[in-house]
Amino acid sequence: MNNNNIILIGLDTHKRHIEIAYALDGREQESVHFGRIPTTKQAIIKFIKQMQSKYPQTTLQFVYEAGPCGYWVYRLLTSLGHTCFVVAPSLIPRKPGERTKRTKKMR
Repeated sequence: MNNNNIILIGLDTHKRHIEIAYALDGREQESVHFGRIPTTKQAIIKFIKQMQSKYPQTTLQFVYEAGPCGYWVYRLLTSLGHTCFVVAPSLIPRKPGERTKRTKKMR
């Protein structure tokens, strides 16, 4: 898929759903929140078809954070011919002093 324009698509994967946001033409543009889709192969394929029909002359590149959902999303996206980056949570840049949210479990 060698097109001139690139759409960067960020996936926030969860067990039951995936939150999606994308940026047109690289990092300089404002990101657009697409919404939430179910965590299924059919839903991801449907989303890709929607993006390809809406932006026919673009290359779709995906990125998501490695987590408990595994690498089936990566394997699916690359098998469909798209570029996908899986980022380790420890390598995501943070501002000095910025802390991650830690949820306390109630017993």
